[in-house]
Amino acid sequence: METQPTPLEAAAAEWQAVLGPQQVLSREAASAAYGPDTTGIERSVPAALRILDPAHLPEVMRIAQRHRVPVYPVSTGRNWGYGSALAVQPDCVILDLSGMNRILHFDPEMGVVTLEPGVTQGMLADFLDSNNYPFMVPTTGAGPSCSLLGNALERGYGVTPYTDHFAAVTDLEAVLADGSRYRTAMREAGGEELARLFKWGIGAYSAGLFTQSGLGVVTRMSILLARRPEVVKVCLFSLKDDALLEPAIERIRTILGKLPGTVAGLNLMNRHRVLAMSAPYPADRLGADGLIPPALVEELGRQYQIFPWTGFGTLYGTRRMVAAAQKEIRAALKGVASRMLFLSQDNANTLRRVAGWLPGPAGQRLASTAATLARSLELAGGRPNETALPLAYWRNPAAGAEGARNPARDGCGLIWYAPLVPMRGQGARAYVEMVSAVTRKHGMEPLLTFTSLSDKLFDSTVPLLFDRHSPAAVEAAQACYRELIERGREQGWFPYRVTTSAMPGLSALTQDSQQLHERLRRALDPHDLLAPGRYR
Repeated sequence: METQPTPLEAAAAEWQAVLGPQQVLSREAASAAYGPDTTGIERSVPAALRILDPAHLPEVMRIAQRHRVPVYPVSTGRNWGYGSALAVQPDCVILDLSGMNRILHFDPEMGVVTLEPGVTQGMLADFLDSNNYPFMVPTTGAGPSCSLLGNALERGYGVTPYTDHFAAVTDLEAVLADGSRYRTAMREAGGEELARLFKWGIGAYSAGLFTQSGLGVVTRMSILLARRPEVVKVCLFSLKDDALLEPAIERIRTILGKLPGTVAGLNLMNRHRVLAMSAPYPADRLGADGLIPPALVEELGRQYQIFPWTGFGTLYGTRRMVAAAQKEIRAALKGVASRMLFLSQDNANTLRRVAGWLPGPAGQRLASTAATLARSLELAGGRPNETALPLAYWRNPAAGAEGARNPARDGCGLIWYAPLVPMRGQGARAYVEMVSAVTRKHGMEPLLTFTSLSDKLFDSTVPLLFDRHSPAAVEAAQACYRELIERGREQGWFPYRVTTSAMPGLSALTQDSQQLHERLRRALDPHDLLAPGRYR
């Protein structure tokens, strides 16, 4: 009696005919390629499809529908700290779109680029540099190998003038669960140029439905790029006393309200966070609770000249605009900030050279700080690099010593807690106390940053760093993350994005909005086969 193929086997045979056998990965190969994840969760990965041509996607989706096989698309799969390449639910076939990496159109006058999911920050930087186009890559700390489209669909943000990356998206195209195509109304009615230049289109705004959802596979996107300004500077300052946090936040709110555009953002990092980027992890000097003792944090702070809070801001504009903004910032932060510096790329490069001449440990520390400053200015100038990635390796310094860093592949344990926090001094203090208490309870170091999204709101990024090879440490990190979300929600702070493991819990918290989303999904994907469970 002939054995009938399983739905997956039947679908895989048809996918091989469409894509070619080499682009359909078996369970073993798919698990090796897409299974590692910094958050420590595990998912069964039955297969993976490498999509090299967007023309194949409609038939790929029709095959999935015929055989009732769930699929989960990823752009490059490097969503580190949020789930990497893993699906929300087990047994989803991964759709790897990283091979779709063409820059489809660029308008050198308007600075609008249209690209596919596999185009990374580094690829766009190379394209702009090779053609001497005076525009900036919308950089993030995730590094040059990460997708621009994927970050925008997660509604991510960065440090260049267009900090809100989906706000800079004007047009997109997607393949729906049944294989049909979505295009914006303005692109269909008014043409590609108008669609690239005008975000809102005409009629009901539907492009936003494809962000943080599983309603379609986005195959192309148009993004506005900021023109490279005459001057790019970073502002660095310190708060020498923790009690200065509240007045500093009030002053930062004033600065951002007065200088929109010129000051793209002002961020605050606690000493713990800066040490994680500056000093080796002191594994041999931990306390009985497995954490760095407060006295050691103070000692390392003195050694590395790191005060309780460090401020970092980015300024863009003409020389006169930036010079005027510097005066405004100095005046606004007078009596609160210490050691204020405004540095350009040339300043940082000079400091880097001078530091290399100084002997001894002090010279080495200054050289390391100068190198970090130079790379940070490159990032602020729209040139992607790996400046921020070593943070993921703080607890795992031996991994990733050679070649491009990949925290998921290299065994790093990282979960990002990223809640929105209103820009109010007292509320921010309560938030700091909550994060410190919860992280310490679960054996996590309280590494904390406030990143301004506007003059009204911070996003706070808290990296939970842990030993991913220890099941107990993985469970502690997951428990810490869950409690941070719960405790934060009770006090009015909630993430703007969550890990794949946290998505199933959202439906109980968002019942009214979920009713609409479920009605849309039933209409577009009645068998729930495209990214099931995503953000619901």
